[in-house]
Amino acid sequence: MSLNPADDRFAALLRSKLGDGVLRPVEERYLEEPRGRFSGRVGLLALPRNTDEVAELVKLSAQAQVPIVPYGGGTGLVGGQVMSAGPAPLVISLERMTAIRSVFPTENVLVAEAGAVLQDVQTAAEAVDRLFPLSLAAQGSCRIGGNLSTNAGGVNVLRYGNARDLCLGLEAVLPSGEIWHGLSRLRKDNTGYDLRNLLIGAEGTLGIITAASLKLFPRPAGVGTAVFQVASPEAAIDLLALARDKVGEGVSTFELIHRQGLDFLTEVLPDVRQPFASPPEWSVLIELGLADGQSPFAALEELFVRAEELGQVQDGVIAQSEAQRADLWAVRERIPEANRLIGSVSSHDISIPISRIPDFICEGRELIAGLGPFRINCFGHLGDGNLHYNVFPPKGQHRSEFDDQRGAIKQTVHDLVYAFDGSVSAEHGVGRLKTNDLERYGDPAKLGAMRAIKLALDPQGIMNPGAVLKG
Repeated sequence: MSLNPADDRFAALLRSKLGDGVLRPVEERYLEEPRGRFSGRVGLLALPRNTDEVAELVKLSAQAQVPIVPYGGGTGLVGGQVMSAGPAPLVISLERMTAIRSVFPTENVLVAEAGAVLQDVQTAAEAVDRLFPLSLAAQGSCRIGGNLSTNAGGVNVLRYGNARDLCLGLEAVLPSGEIWHGLSRLRKDNTGYDLRNLLIGAEGTLGIITAASLKLFPRPAGVGTAVFQVASPEAAIDLLALARDKVGEGVSTFELIHRQGLDFLTEVLPDVRQPFASPPEWSVLIELGLADGQSPFAALEELFVRAEELGQVQDGVIAQSEAQRADLWAVRERIPEANRLIGSVSSHDISIPISRIPDFICEGRELIAGLGPFRINCFGHLGDGNLHYNVFPPKGQHRSEFDDQRGAIKQTVHDLVYAFDGSVSAEHGVGRLKTNDLERYGDPAKLGAMRAIKLALDPQGIMNPGAVLKG
């Protein structure tokens, strides 16, 4: 079905129904995405103040067959928030819908509007001595609606799960303009199909999330952080198993770091204080969160001693103050910044069965070497099998010199991921960047079901056209 642009005539219709306070001038930030791979186009920009205004915008768009692009914090890395082809869309940003509607500490539930910044949700939980564990590098600007729409991951997935696992209920506007009032605080509700899990991860293609009931958790009484040098990815996996055997679910974070990332920090962010005088080939960042009466520092010391006896670790640094802990985290958190400053030829957000990660890394290195003298920064959330596998130009050369090889690199990596029973999208989503990959590697039955769901809920195809599923 053909769609119509969000033009002046449509703008006049919106103003007649909603007044002058919703439409805003289009700013450059709504046309861009962080990696610069896509340039969007915007016919009109709407900043609704409440769910009823979102519903009216969607209803009018459906009647006029105008495409809609939902917009969160603009931090997505797969082009889901920008539409570069087709009729100029109506962009609906929920940045004015930021309220923490209610908090239920005894239930461990917080209800937030979709425009709430992730860090503000974390702060609201902390104010009642609770933890909202979703933690991302972009948490100061990403918004909870976007986190849910992309099923965001982050550094605490090992212990607490993805965004999907942290949500009890949703309020959302469906493509017809109808409001689904699903803000349940229940943990058991078996009344039919789970629309919540259908909308989470749909990247705005099945509706617009306007609010969410989020799970909170007790705050750990003690937190301990360390970086251990390991001989190899195999040793890191053995160390993870040992850590979980010793402290169980107390392991909150287990991040794999390769020397290439540390070298990038030295090259472009020399102010970052690194834990070792000589950067190791492989290291892991471990964080424990333990209950009252347990010492995370002692647990990390015991873990190191036992791992050293087993030959899993060679050296280590255990934070002895909050400042030292911040320094260790800064190393991990600023690696993506260093990556951006260096400029990757091709970046990949992948997941691999944990036991197969060492073989994947070894085979990947050989395959990429066959394509050219590229540098590989392989790092990420080893505890849940999610690697950021990024390929960079040789030192002294710019990524633009290798634009003609980006496609070959991407396919080489993704073919290998598929061969290892992995996923080419672990936590960033599909967006517009990976629609061809979904077609290439996706299960035919799943793709058929996805298209049927899309057609049933959005028969006119107005919701974020071109994202996730190819048109």
